[in-house]
Amino acid sequence: MTEVVKPLRSIRSFVRREGRITPAQQRALKDLWPRYGIETSEVPLDFTVIFGRRAPVVLEIGFGNGDALAAEATAHPENNYIGIEVHRPGIGNLLHKLESLELKNARVMLADAKEILTAQIPEASLSGVHLFFPDPWPKQRHHKRRLVQPDFAALVLRKLVSGGYFHLATDWKDYADYMVSVLARTSGLVEVSELDEFRTMVASRGQTRFERRGRKLGNQIWDLIFQRKNS
Repeated sequence: MTEVVKPLRSIRSFVRREGRITPAQQRALKDLWPRYGIETSEVPLDFTVIFGRRAPVVLEIGFGNGDALAAEATAHPENNYIGIEVHRPGIGNLLHKLESLELKNARVMLADAKEILTAQIPEASLSGVHLFFPDPWPKQRHHKRRLVQPDFAALVLRKLVSGGYFHLATDWKDYADYMVSVLARTSGLVEVSELDEFRTMVASRGQTRFERRGRKLGNQIWDLIFQRKNS
């Protein structure tokens, strides 16, 4: 008998904790997904078809309940936004926000962001990538589960247009230091956090639920922005 070798499972940076879905979130998932949702497939996304226009596209990974994404889409109607999340209650919450705010420049995906970046986001197509308050996996033995790793940084770099940016935020100093160490070693990325243009971006970005919780605890917030070098 030939031994079947199973492929190694990739290490997940998240744990699915479904939690309670409110009636409003459930309704949004049922009624609003056809309007705002993007189904996963093996076919690269055509942003012009999805949004019905050509505009810069910003991807937010792990948007939580969608507060920051909805705020960004409202403040910057000139951009298109795609949010990726694995937790259905948060997706339902964002869908409800998009309807209430009558936003037309945002779409949602229920998926693993790393898989979507790999299979469905075209090369050199994103003007920006947002990663706000990802799970820090603080225990040393869990650091391998952190999303920001050399292979992930290289993946994000490939998806950014020339001059596109990668904006990260965390309230864990250890993770902030780790992010800097990984991204600074990624050839093609340069830190621009202190440039006036990007300091303004940091000051004006919407707060997430996790950030508000961290601030209440007195935690310092670290915003890091790296830019793809112009070709």
